[in-house]
Parts: sequence; structure tokens; C-alpha cells
Amino acid sequence: MSSNMLRIALVGNPNCGKTALFNQLTGGRQKVANYAGVTVDRKEGRFVAPSGRQVQLLDLPGAYSFDSSSPDELITRDVLLGRYPGEAVPDLVVCVADATNLRLHLRFLLEVKRLGHPVVLALNMMDAAAKRGIKIDTATLQRRLGVKIVHTVAVKRGGASALIEAIDGSDADQKRPRTAERSDAMQSGDDIHVEVRSLLAEAVQMPRATDERDDMLDRLALHPVLGLAILACVMFLVFQAVYSVGKPITDAIGDGFDWLGALAGAGLPDGPLRSLVTDGLIGGLGTVLGFLPEILVLFFFILVLEESGYLPRAAFLLDRFMLSVGLSGRSFIPLLSSFACAIPGVLGTRSITDPRDRLATILVAPLMTCSARLPVYALLIGAFIPTHRVLGIFNLQGLVLFALYAAGIGGAVTVGWVMKKFRGDGSEQALLMELPSYRLPRARDVAIGLWERSSIFLKRLTGVILALTVLMWFISTFPSPPDGAMGPAIDYSFAGYIGHALQYIFEPLGFNWQISLSLIPAFAARETAVAALATVYAVSGGDSDVASLGHALAGNFSVASALALLVWFAFAPQCMSTLAVIRRETRSWRNVGISFGYMFAMAYVASFLTYQIARLFS
Repeated sequence: MSSNMLRIALVGNPNCGKTALFNQLTGGRQKVANYAGVTVDRKEGRFVAPSGRQVQLLDLPGAYSFDSSSPDELITRDVLLGRYPGEAVPDLVVCVADATNLRLHLRFLLEVKRLGHPVVLALNMMDAAAKRGIKIDTATLQRRLGVKIVHTVAVKRGGASALIEAIDGSDADQKRPRTAERSDAMQSGDDIHVEVRSLLAEAVQMPRATDERDDMLDRLALHPVLGLAILACVMFLVFQAVYSVGKPITDAIGDGFDWLGALAGAGLPDGPLRSLVTDGLIGGLGTVLGFLPEILVLFFFILVLEESGYLPRAAFLLDRFMLSVGLSGRSFIPLLSSFACAIPGVLGTRSITDPRDRLATILVAPLMTCSARLPVYALLIGAFIPTHRVLGIFNLQGLVLFALYAAGIGGAVTVGWVMKKFRGDGSEQALLMELPSYRLPRARDVAIGLWERSSIFLKRLTGVILALTVLMWFISTFPSPPDGAMGPAIDYSFAGYIGHALQYIFEPLGFNWQISLSLIPAFAARETAVAALATVYAVSGGDSDVASLGHALAGNFSVASALALLVWFAFAPQCMSTLAVIRRETRSWRNVGISFGYMFAMAYVASFLTYQIARLFS
């Protein structure tokens, strides 16, 4: 790093607008990784100040206090103290505070100030504070705190100009060496609440404790009956949109890869190389990539709901229900995160203070329908479920997708209830959480969030999925059939032998040997099941695009078997990466065994019943 590079740490409470401010300052010049040795997100970006000064900005995990034992908050504290391995002490700390809720945010600022760093306080959401009639005497607050204060509106273009000017004029990197700071900050704040009350009394005037519009919306969103109906409608419409919006784009991508495969096949001579390119790479990877639009539609709605401030309210609304099934209202957001991927869902349980509630949430999080299952669902639903309209409005395929998500939720509720009965402990903890103000999601932040998730998907596609796809092509192609062989060549390959052996286990579920074989790479990455099927059927002599694969499945697979496979993926053990995170978070192989064992048994029994019942009606 350049010697004149200014290193700044961005800190603040959750929901203060810190990430929006980070996005505005750094734009696309940012990268997301993990802190060394842990799986907590680490966001870092750079920008150039008007003077030409290079600035490195580190977005630290949100924190309410340094007294907490939360892993996220411990990382923020240790980075600021210079205790975190591989992390240099920042030259300047920018503490972001929500100007509409200074009581909570000033407490954290005082803890940060006691560390001894140069500090700039960014009073964010000043436009919202003005609309609510909140008056902040910045000069008095600046004098009392002894820190530079600037006004920001992170969601508006140019809303960070005052902060950039303050950073550009800072000489923090020349005032002190980059060494660890004071370590007694957490022991010097016994009277911190008294100090906050004094600051508010002298420098802040608030006509109302809460926003009138927020109160009006909350009367609907948090209503015990109407609120639940709204939540159910929101989730239902999200899954309808996955098919209504994403499916046409998926079909177009499939047509594009079909054309590309034909072009590559025409330009290559017959032989293993041609088969690898057309059947393995284009066929396998192209089929999985085609489902990216549907995954992004789901992510889009999750990001919008998160940015709008609705998700914490949904957690509060479901608290009583979650308690009744052995979970906690705090479990809602980790479980919702698991719809994207179970790994951040498991990591999100760190905010649950009760260890038994946390373990219960960890064990049921993999039952939430992660985005990696979506390609399998989309493939099978597209192949076997007709595109009928129900009541002239709803897409039948979308209804089936919603039912699969509901099945995962129902499974999680059932497992949580059973765990509660075995635990035999009726103790409950009330849910206390901050409800942020409602706000319109900012297009830039949603776009950056979608870009990050697309990048993760593409890295996964070119990493583990690429390796497994090539492996599936190899075992499906070699060895060659012996002289005089009468059956298809693939029957004599490694894949044929393995698949036929596995079929004895899965035949009661209606799975043929190709499906049985695809379950093995699916354990490494769910999406690979689609790539594996595309490769196997392409090597067998068929086309590898989404439409042709769907036709191949429909011709070799009954509707009862397809429904059983959908149910299998709704409950089957998660990918091995999730099991590794469960081991890391619980430090117990026993919990890993419990998670894998109960999900395998649940998937097998549910798929068996689905297959047998569906056969009666087919």
C-alpha cells in the first residue's frame, strides 16, 4: 500500500446507512472477502479525493457496543484496537450515525471516541431528520464531543460531499504512528448513558420520538392478523415473479448456448475434445448459467425488502409464532438469509443470544430453499408442470415453486417443534430489536448487491461447478464400450456403473440411474445436479440446452418421479460447505451428523411417500 494512502475505517450501528455511504464513496471500486480465519464479510474500497489523495475505505461490521460478545462486533473492536492479525490500525475512523435516532448511535460513538483515534462523525439521513422536525445543534454537539461533525445523505447523489471534504482535509495519518491504541476503552464507560442524555438535552430537539409515517405503516405491517396476511402476500408474489420475469430470460440464454454449442461442434473434429467442449463445458455450465436470471429475481426482492426496512418488522411479527415452534423471532432474519444460501444464514445466528435457540436455528436453516436449489426446481417444473393459469391470474409453475418453498418452511417448523419437545424447556426470551425507518430502496445499492451476488455465482460456476462438470464428462465418456457391446456406450462408462449401483438405493423413490448419479455432485454444489444431468444426457446423444434437457427428462422420467425428486431437493442434506460451516460454528461433529442424518431420512421418507401417492393418481 502506498505510504501516502489514507486508511479509513467506516463504523456504525446496523441500519445507520453505513453501507449506502460506503457504496456512494467507492462505487464499483470495492471488493468483498472474508476476514482471515473467519467467515464474516470484509468490504474494502478505494476512491480518490479532489486533492488527488488516495483513500482506502474499510466497511467494518455493524456494531451496537464493544461490550458485546458477538463475533461481528468483536472484529470491529479488534480492528480498531490493532489486535486483528493482518489488519493495520486505521488512520481515521468515520462513525456513521442515524440523525433520526441519536440516542442509540451516540452511545456507540462515545465508545469509539475513547479508543483514541481521530474521529469524524457523519450525521446521516439529515433530510429525514429535517422532515420530522428534528433540530440538531451541530456546533454544540461538536464542541461537547470534541470531534469533527459533517452532514450526509447517503442515498442522494452528492450527499457525501461534506464527508469527502473532511477526509481530504484530514491530517490524521501524520498525527500519530500506526500502532495499537488504548485497550481500556470498554472499562471507562460506566456513565455513558448519563452522558448521552446530557448531549441530547443540550443539542437535540425532537417533536416526536418516532416518525408519524412509520407509525402509520406499522399499524398495518405489525398488525397481528393483517400483518401476517401482508407478509404471506409479499412472499407469494416474490415467487410468482421468479417465473413470470426470470423464465423468459432463462429460455433466451438457453437458446444462446444451444447456438454456441452447435457452432463449436461444427468447428471441431469428432473426438474427445469436441465432446468435452460441447457436452461438458457448454452443455453443463451453460445449462446452470441459464438459471442466473431467476436467481437474481429472487435476490432482487430480498434486497428490496431488506433496504426498505421491512425485514426487521417481519421478524418482530413472527416472534410469537417462532417461539411456539422452539425458535426465536431472532431466527427469522438468519432463516430468510438461508433462502439465498444457508451459509450466511448459519452465520447470522450469531445474533441469537440463547445457545439452545441458536443451535436449533442452525440445524433448521439448511431446510430453507436456497438459491442453489432453484436451477433444479426450474428445470423439473419447466419439464413436467404445464404453464396453465390458475384463476386466470396465477402461473401454475409459480404456484408449484411457492409450494416447494412452503414445504421447506414447514419442514423447518416441524423440526423446530420436535426439538423443543425433546429439549423440555419452556423458557422464552422476549425479542428486543431496533426497527429502522421505512425508506425507498436506492437503485444503486440494489444494483451493487445484485452485482456482488452475480459475481459469487459466476465464481462458483467457474470453480467447483466447472471441476465437477469436467469430472462428470470424464466418467460419462470413459472407458469406451467393449467390442460387441449392444447397449448405449454410457452404460459401460464409470458413470453408468456408479449410477446403476446407486439405483438400488433410490429406485423406491422412482429415480433412474442418471438421477441417482446426479445426487453425488449435488452434495458438493446443488446447481451441479443440473450440469451433471445435462452432461450425462448430452454424452448419451441428446442436446444439452435447457429445453432439450427438459424434453429428455420428460421422455425418461414419470411425473411421479419428478415430484419425488423435487421433494428430495426440498429436504435433502445441504452441500458439504454448509456442513463445514455448521461444524465450525458449533465446534461439534455430532451436530454435523445430526444435521445430515435427519435431513437424509426426512428427504427419503418424503420422496418415497410422494412417489407412491403420485403413482396412484398418474
